[in-house]
Amino acid sequence: MPIVELSHVIHPGMVTYPGLPGPEITPHLTFEASKEVYAPGTTFEINRISLVANTGTYLDSPAHRYPGGADLSQLPLDRLADLPGLVVRATGPAVPASAFPPDVRGCAVLVHTGWDRHFGTPAYGSVEHPYLTADAVEWLVANGAVLVGIDSVNIDDTRGGERPAHSGLLAAGIPVVEHLTGLDRLPDKGFRFHAAPPRFAGMGTFPVRAYALVDD
Repeated sequence: MPIVELSHVIHPGMVTYPGLPGPEITPHLTFEASKEVYAPGTTFEINRISLVANTGTYLDSPAHRYPGGADLSQLPLDRLADLPGLVVRATGPAVPASAFPPDVRGCAVLVHTGWDRHFGTPAYGSVEHPYLTADAVEWLVANGAVLVGIDSVNIDDTRGGERPAHSGLLAAGIPVVEHLTGLDRLPDKGFRFHAAPPRFAGMGTFPVRAYALVDD
């Protein structure tokens, strides 16, 4: 089955969400230094990375929004991997309930807005970015979506302090994946979605290698 990459590349200094620092990658053990440890001709490199959890394409767990909510170590794999996927093509900044197909139960619902074309530019963090409306969130929860993703800077409207999408989806135990890319390469349905982060205890968010396997 064709594999479609849906994640942004993480590199030192990149800006994902405006105001958050970019990742720093520094050496812990260099190839040169490792010569003192291993046999001649055998060298290794080990690097250290410092980053905020909201870097690149990342997944939000309930612990990101709610104290005591399930963290990354507590999310079941059946909400992160090998999920039947649906892509919703959105044309306006506010994505309403009416944009979604009638049957999303058990699916990873991915909202394709095309906003990823701005990634890495000042325009990406604009308050004009696409987002889900509160009625869309209520509809997705009521109709059994198991994961919701978007190729925008935030799944919520950031012009105010309310966050109904994060609040509603994460309260229902539905993980959120933000900053997706490449959704234009997927069919509307007929693929399996994967976005499993490391099993970190005490972490509410973390980058993922999101990808899809498209049916023959």
